[in-house]
Amino acid sequence: MKETKNISRSRAQESSAAIEKMYITMRHLFNRGFYKPMGISGDTLREALLALRPEIYGNIAEEKVELNGLLYVIERLPMGIEECRFINLTSDEGYSKSHFQAIVPPKRKRNCYRIDEEQMNVEITRGRSDIYDILTHLTFIFIESHKIRNRVLLDDAGEVSRDWMKLEAAVAQNKKLTLVEKEKAISHAANILGRTFEEVLDIYDAFGSNAAPDRFLHVIFWLGKLAIEEITDNNKRTITFSPILRERLGHHIHGEIWATNIKEVLKEKGLLDRPIHVISANMHSVMNSIFATTALKTNFKDKSDFFIYEELSKSGANEVRNIVEGIALKQGMISLPDTSGTNIDVQIFDTAKINWANSSFPKAKLGDKEPVLIVMDYAFGEQAYETIDELLKPFKKDTLLNVESVSIMGKAGILEGGKGDIMIPNAHINEGTADNYFFHNELTADMFVGNGIEVFAGPMVTVLGTSLQNKDLLKFFHESTWGVIGLEMEGSYYQKAIQSASKIRKSVPHDIKVRYAYYASDNPLETGSTLASGGLGTTGVKPTYLITIKILEQIFNAK
Repeated sequence: MKETKNISRSRAQESSAAIEKMYITMRHLFNRGFYKPMGISGDTLREALLALRPEIYGNIAEEKVELNGLLYVIERLPMGIEECRFINLTSDEGYSKSHFQAIVPPKRKRNCYRIDEEQMNVEITRGRSDIYDILTHLTFIFIESHKIRNRVLLDDAGEVSRDWMKLEAAVAQNKKLTLVEKEKAISHAANILGRTFEEVLDIYDAFGSNAAPDRFLHVIFWLGKLAIEEITDNNKRTITFSPILRERLGHHIHGEIWATNIKEVLKEKGLLDRPIHVISANMHSVMNSIFATTALKTNFKDKSDFFIYEELSKSGANEVRNIVEGIALKQGMISLPDTSGTNIDVQIFDTAKINWANSSFPKAKLGDKEPVLIVMDYAFGEQAYETIDELLKPFKKDTLLNVESVSIMGKAGILEGGKGDIMIPNAHINEGTADNYFFHNELTADMFVGNGIEVFAGPMVTVLGTSLQNKDLLKFFHESTWGVIGLEMEGSYYQKAIQSASKIRKSVPHDIKVRYAYYASDNPLETGSTLASGGLGTTGVKPTYLITIKILEQIFNAK
């Protein structure tokens, strides 16, 4: 009789199972309509997140409070959410027409509304990825809040530690603290958080703003206060999903409005029958790559193109940015700020109106019909499918669009190399499923060699959320025969929409060209290089423009 082998799972397998469990649980809770994150209904989500231990959430599984992860999350959630016991996820339900002021988090475009002292409404208009993103962030801060509660609540009757009383007194002052008051409060907060005075001091100002310099203390106090009340008064925090959101989600409502707006403008300007090139990028790199160097040559004499791009990227460079935008608007650029709720702004460039001799592409060869560029801001996760799928559909069911190419320039995590390096994918693998999308990329690694930037080519994995990654799973993808070079959130959704439109539905040409290139915003396999360690600064400028210029050289036949 064969001896039964004791089969154990690797950390990568456990992590993969945890991600799948989170994905299924979040969909179940959404269908249910409400849940209590720190109650029985939130158990599975909490357990899966603690089993996964994502890199971005640092010390989530330890007793001490995770500070970098908390800052990353707070920057992506609305101001004041830490005070709210009820968080209601809604569709676009008309709050913009009310007296409620929209609160937009600094690092994530979403409209939020403080309904009263206890309730925050968060508008979800970018699909399921937005829900996965906010639920994992909320689960994380609620777990952290209970770590605070564990350190300050001395008994079930509600007696609290001296450190907590001192922190409460500091927060209650409602004025900017003096240096002495601030350092006393930091000392008490450090004890509560299980962190050193220096660690808290180092991150303190990053939480603050001119209007609320001591916000760090406010966030810690309110997270702890609500966690304490969950235990002493059984006042559980609750997350609800509005009936309208549950009814609308997955039906491309916002994406259809967005795409129709673009096609209406193309029709109005007589551009529908021209060759079209769609580019997913930010709202400045295409415009600056075409117009900036000639527009600003008098401002920056004898400076390199990349020096000019860096100057344009600096905060406070509004004056020079306005010069470039003014020239672009005179030479055929149409700006379409979003009104659909997708939070994706658009620029349309009519290349017939560009003065090529006075541009960065004087050798452009455009053929008989000058192309039209549709530049769209970054989509978010599954929203990429919704927007491109709707954009590539015929206008009013009978006017086919002659879309010659779709180019995607984005930020991604890299698994070999560092911040600012470039990745050129040849396939996208969907995390958590066996779906994979192989394609011919018009961009190659060789095109980027010799610019002082490392370039990597190979498959990339499309993940459910950047906040759900851990080293074990990423090492498996990187070191196994998958040979993954990086991770991002939209690639496979873009490719799924492009393939269905060109190969099955025949709404765009069968031989549509695709271009994908990403620059590295972080390396989640390196400690201290995750997204929570801070932004790219000017490191991202050179790869951003290098990729943009290579895309435009191909569209304009300028090489």
